[in-house]
Amino acid sequence: MVLKATVFKADLSISDMTRNYYHDHTVTLARHPSETNERMMVRLLVWALHAHEALTFGDKIGGADEPDLWQRDLTGAINLWIDLGQPDEKQVRKACGRAKQVFVYPYAGHAQSVWWNQVKDSLEKLRNLSVVCLPADAPAALAKLAQRTMKLQCTIQDHTAWLSDGSETVQVEFATLMRLPR
Repeated sequence: MVLKATVFKADLSISDMTRNYYHDHTVTLARHPSETNERMMVRLLVWALHAHEALTFGDKIGGADEPDLWQRDLTGAINLWIDLGQPDEKQVRKACGRAKQVFVYPYAGHAQSVWWNQVKDSLEKLRNLSVVCLPADAPAALAKLAQRTMKLQCTIQDHTAWLSDGSETVQVEFATLMRLPR
């Protein structure tokens, strides 16, 4: 018997003071049976960080050639490729060859520093890559906000995001390991 994805809906109000982006979005997330609430909520937070009407969720589990999130232009060219976790170095290189900008968000505590120490020498040469870490406790804290139907506010300023459901607020401070050149 094949298990189906569970559908989550989020009404997301974003106030991104860093980008001067203030919009409300309705976001639909399909959580694969093998995905945890922690990973799904990290996907939602990262979506909010890069929010744009053309930003969509990829079929990462079903399609190895797709990112967790991506944004294409009207010609189909990939403007933005976003992977979560600790992707294989070859995958990151391939993504950098296909997209204008690539972001990787490792989020698994100590595992992210081990991963970064293994790949940083070769990835630091990629000019269109940014690597931004979430604190180890962020996924579990974000998972507490997970509901099948969510009404969330996300405030972003500098390297910090606050995600709130009205009764509980999760603060996430990001550590940038590698940034796109300006």
